[in-house]
Amino acid sequence: MKKQWQLLLTAIMFYTRIHVPVNTPYSPEMLSKATRYLPLIGWITGTIMIGVLYVLGGIAPPMVSILLAIIVGVWVTGAFHEDGFADMCDGFGGGWTKEKIMEIMKDSRIGTYGMLGLLLIMTLKYLSLRELPLYKVMLAIASAQPLSRFVAVTVVYTHKYARENEDSKAKPIAQGISLPDLGIAAIWGFIPFIAAMIYLQNYTLLLTIPTLILARWYMVRLMQKWIGGYTGDCLGAVQQVSETVIYLCFCILTWKYI
Repeated sequence: MKKQWQLLLTAIMFYTRIHVPVNTPYSPEMLSKATRYLPLIGWITGTIMIGVLYVLGGIAPPMVSILLAIIVGVWVTGAFHEDGFADMCDGFGGGWTKEKIMEIMKDSRIGTYGMLGLLLIMTLKYLSLRELPLYKVMLAIASAQPLSRFVAVTVVYTHKYARENEDSKAKPIAQGISLPDLGIAAIWGFIPFIAAMIYLQNYTLLLTIPTLILARWYMVRLMQKWIGGYTGDCLGAVQQVSETVIYLCFCILTWKYI
């Protein structure tokens, strides 16, 4: 149990800005094993975002509350996944060879493709959520934060890391994930979504799953074609696209049933 707690703290330390005890042990091997708890990080970020909505829901307009919840969510993670999405937009938008794509994605500066990509995806998130009553926004966030991270974990399981000969902060994750660990991640990833669907008694939300599969298929196909695998930036992009897809599905499939 102590070992699992340390792995969770490792995941919190790597994927968020939340402080953990200074004596928390760290190693690349622990970070690799901590991947199983990436969807649980979504529980944490989702809870914080929902807390913002709950506190502000009675004193601020819904649109303001939703925007502030999104901002707080970005702050908690240090824009970790958003940065990956922007880098992937720049790399795949401006590069025509594997080497050039990798070089662009490694550049810390943001380009036109990254800026436009972030602007559009953040706008789509906001617009999808603002069309829902606050309690559905909370359910959408509670579902999207863990499940989108699980989708990213599946890429680690099924594909190989593309920067095998380079130093990268995400390289420990490239050691892959075992099937039992994938199962653990799936449990943490799906529980909030299933609970939200049952609470709403709207089983058309099951259409979210094939939509996610389609989005994942497209992104993985793109990665495989151009760079032969994934990078940390690609995983961040998968998470962001998956999160947006879930919000969009909640908007389309539930907004008429207030």
